[in-house]
Amino acid sequence: MSQGRQRIVVTEIPYMVNKAKLIEKIAEMVHEKTVEGISDIRDESDREGMRIVIELKRDMNANVVLNTLYKHTQLQDTFGAIMLALVDGEPKILSLRQMIHHYIEHQEDVIRRRTQYDLNKAEARSHILEGLIIALDNIDEVIALIRASRTGQEAKDGLMSRFGLTERQAQAILDMRLQRLTGLERDKIEAEYAELQKLIAYYRAVLADEALVLGIIKDEILEVKRKYADERRTEISALEGEIDMLDLIQEEDMVVTLTHYGYVKRLPKATYRAQKRGGKGVVGATTREEDFVEQMYVVSTHDTLMFFTNRGRVYQLNCYQIPEAGRTARGTAIVNLLQLDAGEKVKALLPVPAEKVAGHYLIMATKNGVIKRTELSEFTNLRKSGLIALVLREDDELIGVALTDGSYELLLGTRDGMAIRFPETDMRPIGRAAMGVKSIELNRGDEVVDMCPVFPDMKVLSITENGYGKLTEIDEYRVQSRGGKGIKAMNLTQKTGRLTCQLLADEAEDILLITDDGTIIRTPVSSISTLGRTTQGVRLMRVAEDSKVVCVARAEAEEDEPEETVGEDEEI
Repeated sequence: MSQGRQRIVVTEIPYMVNKAKLIEKIAEMVHEKTVEGISDIRDESDREGMRIVIELKRDMNANVVLNTLYKHTQLQDTFGAIMLALVDGEPKILSLRQMIHHYIEHQEDVIRRRTQYDLNKAEARSHILEGLIIALDNIDEVIALIRASRTGQEAKDGLMSRFGLTERQAQAILDMRLQRLTGLERDKIEAEYAELQKLIAYYRAVLADEALVLGIIKDEILEVKRKYADERRTEISALEGEIDMLDLIQEEDMVVTLTHYGYVKRLPKATYRAQKRGGKGVVGATTREEDFVEQMYVVSTHDTLMFFTNRGRVYQLNCYQIPEAGRTARGTAIVNLLQLDAGEKVKALLPVPAEKVAGHYLIMATKNGVIKRTELSEFTNLRKSGLIALVLREDDELIGVALTDGSYELLLGTRDGMAIRFPETDMRPIGRAAMGVKSIELNRGDEVVDMCPVFPDMKVLSITENGYGKLTEIDEYRVQSRGGKGIKAMNLTQKTGRLTCQLLADEAEDILLITDDGTIIRTPVSSISTLGRTTQGVRLMRVAEDSKVVCVARAEAEEDEPEETVGEDEEI
């Protein structure tokens, strides 16, 4: 329609559905807000046929509205069929596939019994014709024998003993009319005999070959179709028309956040507008005292999220199953969405698009320097109660999860500013319940803060808890062997604080920094200085006193005009 609006036009409704009641039902749903986005509904049916017009509000997705109507109204209906049949004398409820299977079995039995009957009949006739041909070949002697016999039984016995005939053949000769003695009739007998031999060979071939039986069934069904088929009044379609929850959810980008105390929410990505670095940011979540946002991901509403807990278990939720909340809302406790055990806490979440299951791996790293690689296919059928993702020691916990295709290099950074880069092939794939291997040799008091795959066209982004950060060329981090001490990634001081994150970022995207008091700032990566590996970096965010940066997330660049703010650019 005009002005970017859409409408749904209904020209057919299911059998036995009342059009007026259907329209009334849709109107009730609009009034009760069961379905949203409908601005008008009218009945435009006339002598030309049915026409129900459902006009939608601007920017509404017509497929989402239509699938909602399919689910909640008789616009799509189901007809039940009692698939009861006698199978080997026993009544059974059959599926459509089973019904067709037993019908074909019945047809095979019919074809075989019919063919056997025709074979027996052809062989009996062939047997008679063989006797007649013998009689015609010796017609003078046969006539003399019959004339010399006193009774019919004596003639029959004479024919059987003289020519080796059976009783049926001898009787057929005695019953033969004199007309059969002509040359033309003899030719007919021989032609009939030759034709019977062909039929007998065909019948025997059919009985010996199941493929021929199935071919006959196919030909006969096609013949029935040719004689009696007319245009279908109903349609048998594939399962692609079946209502899926994803069909009811409009696909859009969402920001999913998870707090330290396990509150999760989603909200539209456009909520956070871009600012220049050094700005004060906007409040992204109002948390309870001592709670703070730990993780943030930008995902589609159709994506799947895997939740990894401090006890090494993994759970699964679709993005749309997470309740949507306002920018300043705290969110929903994750224990209300996942079946977590007492004392179990979500430590990491990972978006996993469905098309990436085959041939991919999950890399899991812990704060004590343990890492492991497991095939993603081992996590395809997650139970509501979760599955074991990895075995952890008592004082260890998960800090990072990455999705790879088996050919990546990995970069790990520690709290004290060390880093190590090594290929993932240094680890062989192991099962879900395994513990893993050493990733980096840690000093006392140090721990791993981040683990990410390496991409050559991206730079390493290092950010400290006091809001300082920098970009570094990935080539400055040389490839080492797994399990080593690593190299220095950042020069840390009391001013910068310890390292909070070390990840790879693209200059064409934005990053979101989250502090433990719930403040979020979004800034373009291109505004961050590219410095050497051993420098301190520049201030990216003014962090309030007694507050720290606890999480950093990457996001697509915003096209909005950035706000005018004053920032620092101090480089050391």
